[in-house]
Amino acid sequence: MNDLDEFDPKEHQHLRYNPLKDSWVLVSAHRMKRPWAGQVEKPPEKHIPRYDPHNPLCPGNTRANGEVNPDYDGTFLFPNDFPALQPDAPSPGTDQHPLFQSKAARGVCKVMCFHPRSDVTLPLMKNEEVVEVIDKWAELVQELGATYPWVQIFENKGAMMGCSNPHPHCQVWASNFVPNEPALSDRCQRDYYQKHGAPLLLHYAEQEAQRKERIVVESSYWLAVVPYWATWPYQTLLLPRRHVLRLTALTVEERRDLAAIMKRLLTKYDNLFEVSFPYSMGWHGAPTGSHLSQDNSHWQLHAHYYPPLLRSATVKKFMVGYEMLALEQRDLTPEQAAEKLRNLPNVHYKTRHDQEMAEAK
Repeated sequence: MNDLDEFDPKEHQHLRYNPLKDSWVLVSAHRMKRPWAGQVEKPPEKHIPRYDPHNPLCPGNTRANGEVNPDYDGTFLFPNDFPALQPDAPSPGTDQHPLFQSKAARGVCKVMCFHPRSDVTLPLMKNEEVVEVIDKWAELVQELGATYPWVQIFENKGAMMGCSNPHPHCQVWASNFVPNEPALSDRCQRDYYQKHGAPLLLHYAEQEAQRKERIVVESSYWLAVVPYWATWPYQTLLLPRRHVLRLTALTVEERRDLAAIMKRLLTKYDNLFEVSFPYSMGWHGAPTGSHLSQDNSHWQLHAHYYPPLLRSATVKKFMVGYEMLALEQRDLTPEQAAEKLRNLPNVHYKTRHDQEMAEAK
């Protein structure tokens, strides 16, 4: 093969640049043809009770620290009983040697339940219930961001992503430092802004809206795409169409539209293998705390979704070997992944099955 051969991204390996990380990913879509004889995961639990008296996140139940949850009927926020960050941790001091550096790490960790029912996930919640979740996220960024430079909202969904509790919830960690991933993203977005005079992800959203090939779902104010540089098989990037720095800056209309597009995206995920789709997701926006008084025009609010599933509900993508030691690599093109997701039904498979059973009676 030489440079004169006709290139086919579905057949020929190639590198793609990730401008948010200033790094490259290897795309090797032809590897999907190989037979699979690797590890098969347990399928996600199908029958989760609406209420479990032993689940510490359910209304009215007792948590590990002995506190009793209120009988909440919407979102419920409480301090993490086993926080990774505490506000009053002592400083480790400083070591003058460049190979043995340490700094103080302080912050707060909170848990936020989305809904009182354990058997309801975001795509199955009502639109106004998802809006309530978004409003609470923005409120936390406003409250914690007044002090802390970084407020990380994230959701680990499913046992495959290390979530030990099926009750719908997320976590919020606020820290006195900007962590590695957003710090790198900050540098890359700033560099792009200085070179091109506009936010990187605003330009990117405009390009994806025109090209269409990687869009999964879109609306008046938002679009969700499998990014050109995606690493995980069905990774998506959720972007506003206008320049927005943080969740706190979203209008009422944008929050309602965000709730609707989140439900559509997550319905597509669940419909892919007809399971409650596992993923890790999180919001990135302009830093807060002392950064609030600085110019953060290079930033654009966005959410990352990282699902591990590749071939089925029980076969996931592993980040090992070459990925850990050399370069990130994926086994199907982002365009193939986007097309699969885009063509899935907009009605959740559970709702569809219920309708079919009702019609059969």
